Amino acid sequence: MKAISCHGLACLFSLALFTGSYAAPSLPCTHKVKETVVPPRGWTQSGPPPADHTIALRIGLPQPDFHLLEKQLYEVSDPSHARYGAHLSKEEVEELVAPHPDSLDAVNTWLSTHGLTENDFVRSPAKDWVTLTIPISLAEKMLDTKYSIWTHEASGDRIVRTTSYSLPEDLHEHVDVIQPTTMFAQLKKMRSTSLFADETDSLPFNEFKDAAPVLTSDGVAVDASCNTTITLKCLQQLYNFVGYKPTAKGNSIGITGYLEEYANIQDLQSFYAAQRPEAINSSYIYHSVKGGQNNQTLSESGAEAALDGTFWSTAGSPPFKPDSRTPENTNELRGQVSCNIRDLTNVMNRPYTDWLEYVLSHGKIPLSISTSYGDDEQTVRDDETDKHVTVPKSYAQRVCASFAQLGAFFLQSHTHADLTIITGARGTSLLFSSGDWGVGDNNPNPETQQCFTNDGRNVTRFIPLFPASVTSVGGTVHYPEEAVSRFFSGGGFSDYFPRPWYQEKAAGDYVKALGKETYKGLYNPEGRGIPDVAAQSDRFSIFLAGVPRLIGGTSASAPAFAGIVALLNDVRLGNGLPPLGFLNPLLYTKGLTGFNDVTIGHNSGCGTTGFNATVGWDPG
Repeated sequence: MKAISCHGLACLFSLALFTGSYAAPSLPCTHKVKETVVPPRGWTQSGPPPADHTIALRIGLPQPDFHLLEKQLYEVSDPSHARYGAHLSKEEVEELVAPHPDSLDAVNTWLSTHGLTENDFVRSPAKDWVTLTIPISLAEKMLDTKYSIWTHEASGDRIVRTTSYSLPEDLHEHVDVIQPTTMFAQLKKMRSTSLFADETDSLPFNEFKDAAPVLTSDGVAVDASCNTTITLKCLQQLYNFVGYKPTAKGNSIGITGYLEEYANIQDLQSFYAAQRPEAINSSYIYHSVKGGQNNQTLSESGAEAALDGTFWSTAGSPPFKPDSRTPENTNELRGQVSCNIRDLTNVMNRPYTDWLEYVLSHGKIPLSISTSYGDDEQTVRDDETDKHVTVPKSYAQRVCASFAQLGAFFLQSHTHADLTIITGARGTSLLFSSGDWGVGDNNPNPETQQCFTNDGRNVTRFIPLFPASVTSVGGTVHYPEEAVSRFFSGGGFSDYFPRPWYQEKAAGDYVKALGKETYKGLYNPEGRGIPDVAAQSDRFSIFLAGVPRLIGGTSASAPAFAGIVALLNDVRLGNGLPPLGFLNPLLYTKGLTGFNDVTIGHNSGCGTTGFNATVGWDPG
């Protein structure tokens, strides 16, 4: 027997009024605040949205069995576990994240009381997300709130948000999160600092110009030019895959694209002609997400896309290139407010979730995926509540739960040579740039630093990057490698996510050695530490808008490392083994022997020199 909820009774009383039955007074539902935030620093309220404005609400229902998915993900990702590599099928993952039937019923009833039927919304494959596009007036009624236009003072970006929303009290346990409501995120690309090729003579890198080759620990000679310009040949020498030829079937690599960054095919062909002639006339496969475009006008070529997409279309199958740009008439504002609003940056609305929804709905997905975009957590605890944020914790946790689903995927039946084999797990490795702002703003000067809290006090605090729950890739330079210094590689400790078991010793030892008083109050010593790995990140040779350039950022190191993961997957697939999947448990255990230890450098920011690189793991 199902209990009739408060919002269900309201619906019944309303029906009675229209059927001539006893006209009992409507029983109003008691709304209770679901989430409240203080407006983040730098955002100004600019008035109400247009009356005919529409908003795409995404409702996240609880996943009562997610702990089981997390348990199995760690088991299949731990090289010491008997289940290592035995990833789940798409259907098995969806079963583990499905909401309870009571939650489905409660949300359905609530939606129906506002005149919404199954035809008015879209469900995710697991039914844990419901998306509906409705007038802003209806959203305000459903959430007992008022939306406003908010303007970001520095960029001029305009978004429609509220600082608080409510739900019927008995609905709270059936809804984890609703966005866009309280999220003031600004998804940003990593630095991608570019230089024209003829600017190189003015840079200090020329001290390496006439240096002799250096031998790696494996006896591979690294050309001295790799200290001034990173090419495919340099990466092959530095990371010991000179002469390796990928051969396995079913391998793949993916690059995500946001913020109207376009990977230009002409630039790609120019790059191939310069560094990989045998690849000329090959290209990538482009997938559009939510109306994403791939403008091929040469002058519109994006540095981010050129850097990410150019290097690794050779490491297996062509890249999967989703670009999350939205259609018209959703919920973001840029420029002048009018009744015909065009949303150019829906990633400010719900970064990653459109892409995650798209990719999770597909049975076959890339095995190694690189993303060079992120946002600041900007969490400050006030009386043990998280109210002063750009990315609300409720949203961050749900996004990272979706990342976990990708790490658990399993695909079957691939042909290798003349044999049909069951490869077992087809887990996806997710790589994210750690950022190019050191511990917060890339600025070691305490007089001009900009790392201030969002609670109105404006006190200095390090700013960890979101997301921090995937494999984070920092930046190095030169050989022997040291922390990049033309900009500072992002690193630190999450305020949202606690330190996971696989990182307890490595990060715990670093924090202990750092001492309790060092940076006290500036970071969370119990948080998840980033980055996990690092790779070359500066002076990569690319073509941008038809011009050869050198470019840098962890936007270089993340796709570079993703390509190496793809090559490792090639070896495993060729031997009938599953791909690597979620990397972190491996990286901190048996995988340690495959890495060089970077012990020189630091990652300045927030008026400090940040964290130092040292023996063992470090966030510097």
